[in-house]
Amino acid sequence: MTQGEYARAGRLREPIPDVWGKIPPRNKNFTGREELLSVLQQGITGQVTAVVPHALHGLGGVGKTQMAIEYAWRFRSDYDLVWWIPADQPILVRSSLAALAPYLGLPPASTTGTEEAANAVLETLRRGEPYSRWLLIFDNADEPEELNDVLPRGPGHVLITSRNHRWEAVVDTVAVDVFTRAESVQFLSKRVPQAISSAEADHLAEELGDLPLALEQAGALQAETGMSVSEYLRLLRERTSQLLLEGKPSEYPAPMTAAWALSVSSLAEKMPEAVELLRCCAFFGPEPIPRDVFSRPRPGLGPKLTSLLDDPIRLTRAIREMGRYALARIDSPSRTIQVHRLIQALLRDEVAEAARARIRNEVHLLLAQAAPRDPEDTKHWDRYQQLVGHIEPSLVRQNQDPEVRDFALKMVRYLYTSGDYAAARSLVNSLLDEWAADAEQEDVLILRGRRHLGNILRALGEYNAAYEVNKNALASAKNLVVESGAENLLLEKEREVLVLTNSLGADLRAHGEFTTARDHDADSLERHKEVFGKSHLETLRAMNNLALDHGLNSDYIQAKEFHEVVFRGLNEFQNQPDQPSAGEASLLNAWTGLARAVRLCGDYSEACDLGEDAYDYGVEKLGPDHPWTLRTAKDLSIAWRRIGDYDRSLELAEDMHARHVRLFGLNHPDTLAAAIALANILRAMGQLEAALELASDTVRRYPRVYGGEHPFTHGCAGNLALLRRVCGDPKSARETNEKALEGLEAKLGRDHHYSLTVAGNLASDLAALGDHEAACRLGRGTLRRIRDLLGPAHPMTLACAANLSVDLREVGEAEQAEQLFEEAIETYARTLGPEHPDAVVAQERRHLDADFDPPPI
Repeated sequence: MTQGEYARAGRLREPIPDVWGKIPPRNKNFTGREELLSVLQQGITGQVTAVVPHALHGLGGVGKTQMAIEYAWRFRSDYDLVWWIPADQPILVRSSLAALAPYLGLPPASTTGTEEAANAVLETLRRGEPYSRWLLIFDNADEPEELNDVLPRGPGHVLITSRNHRWEAVVDTVAVDVFTRAESVQFLSKRVPQAISSAEADHLAEELGDLPLALEQAGALQAETGMSVSEYLRLLRERTSQLLLEGKPSEYPAPMTAAWALSVSSLAEKMPEAVELLRCCAFFGPEPIPRDVFSRPRPGLGPKLTSLLDDPIRLTRAIREMGRYALARIDSPSRTIQVHRLIQALLRDEVAEAARARIRNEVHLLLAQAAPRDPEDTKHWDRYQQLVGHIEPSLVRQNQDPEVRDFALKMVRYLYTSGDYAAARSLVNSLLDEWAADAEQEDVLILRGRRHLGNILRALGEYNAAYEVNKNALASAKNLVVESGAENLLLEKEREVLVLTNSLGADLRAHGEFTTARDHDADSLERHKEVFGKSHLETLRAMNNLALDHGLNSDYIQAKEFHEVVFRGLNEFQNQPDQPSAGEASLLNAWTGLARAVRLCGDYSEACDLGEDAYDYGVEKLGPDHPWTLRTAKDLSIAWRRIGDYDRSLELAEDMHARHVRLFGLNHPDTLAAAIALANILRAMGQLEAALELASDTVRRYPRVYGGEHPFTHGCAGNLALLRRVCGDPKSARETNEKALEGLEAKLGRDHHYSLTVAGNLASDLAALGDHEAACRLGRGTLRRIRDLLGPAHPMTLACAANLSVDLREVGEAEQAEQLFEEAIETYARTLGPEHPDAVVAQERRHLDADFDPPPI
């Protein structure tokens, strides 16, 4: 049957939006609120130019969420996109936004990472393409500051529900109170049809203070048991009096607590094991609980819960009974169970402290069992996302069980690999704070948590903090005392020592200690071979680090050889189903490293071929916004620039830089490297003013990330000096290059590619200032050193030779100048070709310029 036929049949009164995401089922018993819904709808649709968020504000249990659900369903025809976002935990908001990405034609979070996908969603909503009529509902938000960065701007609508009165000062607010008496009577008449009179409903509403959640409890109990209103009221008064006599403090009205107690008591009489399951659910978070969490029993659970989980028929019935008594919301399509946060709190309050600890431990064990083994496998990310909202509310951080702590660290790793670095840092910090307070000495799991923290800090560009964390963790790992005979612990300790050793190598590179990092990683690689073997994944990762070190020390041939071994090895793992997967990101990392090493060896054409293949793979497997795809794009743009394909280089560099700024901000290391690549191609194409402006801004930012004496800082200053000279200020260029060369020599020595690049440009500065004698002296030394370092046919060697030939002619050494010139032109023709831009400049006897591109560390 077509949609039109359904409409004519009366089965579809309003069109469903193109995107209808995670909206809870409509409440068939929704009652009243007509005036509030009208005010809300008029306020939202009355916007003229930009998003003005609206909030439903009120106490717990008054039905704010139900109103938001009803608004979404009632006015769905006004929208092309409606999306529901749990907002009580900041950790959930970005992941919920990221889940919207595929519906907007964006790469999913499983390929780009949570942070990148969420940012892309916000930008797409702001533009209003492909949907301008959108509604996002942020349910149960707390502090306004926590949502400030994730509330979308643009042509659509935002609706917030919150108990926090501070939203009144931030957005347009609609206050939601308890039912009016008429609404209470109407609701009960609908909830308990043919079993309650108006007078009885009025009396019951009076006793329950017209609180919608309490009325739902009372109505469900009477509907399920057939209990008369008079009997219910008698029991309610007795239970209320008992609670008041006991004097138990509660933030909830005594009749509300009594109504809940009556429902639980009635459920216990009908099916005691359902109450056991309900109490267990009370110690999860308030977000939907995956039904599969209760799929099977496991060691450590109590006998009652074990017995229930071991019987799928009884378990299904127990879940259904919880729903029938309105103690839980059962969403069959999504296979989830959700208990209202007030009911959760009331249930927890009634449990003795000792029993609370037992139930919490059971919840933690169930969560740990439900988590897939490998958090880096994108196939498992949906399940991890379902579990993440329960980590903090269930107090997982307080559990000392190694299995539970291992699960918590898997969750950290999931957040990290999916790109949600901020949430990963928040979680691992809370874990480490709790675990360190409990421990007499650090154990393997604490050290692993600190290693994760170091990786997260490095990914955020906080290199100094990452270095301190990893350095101290490595020292602690080496000093960790493990009881004799505990072979598994000894093996885990050794593994942590080795992996932390690799992490420290990256930190040394980030600090500009390239030689120290190389020696450190060479030793690490040998130890990996001894412990894991030559072909193990961890050994290949250690070799990849050493390949990076060789590249940073200008040993490009060795870097190329190591990168090729790593790429081949990881590719074999990817193509063998019986072997563990290396992961698409790791393979792309190695692929890009190989292409970069080939380019740095001077083989530009081969580097372009490798880079194009790698970039296509990254876009297909990981998406265009994944951090490693972006790094591959940057390197490909550089390779195209080196080969002389300026148009393609500029197009990719502009796109890649814009993506970096949007995803990471202006001060992230990857954004800075992307800016340098863009400035370099702008200069090559003659767009000098734009290149100078971008380079000047970027060079100012580099010390904030790397420090003033890092080689990258000095190398980028050399780029700025080059631009100043070609823009007509050779004096300033000379001063900047002299300072950059001094800094590079102090850190790396003169016989380094970075130092010699700046030295070559400094010789050109001297020539531009008319000091040709000084230019020749510097040019001769630079040519000799670069020839020894990179070989006689490397493009950098040819540029130095061509430049020196020009300067020698100026000082009258025509014969030597001509010999150098002819050798350079012949080698250009044999390697890059006579039409290459560098060959053309050399043939015209003009100075060639050399620039610098900072590689990943």
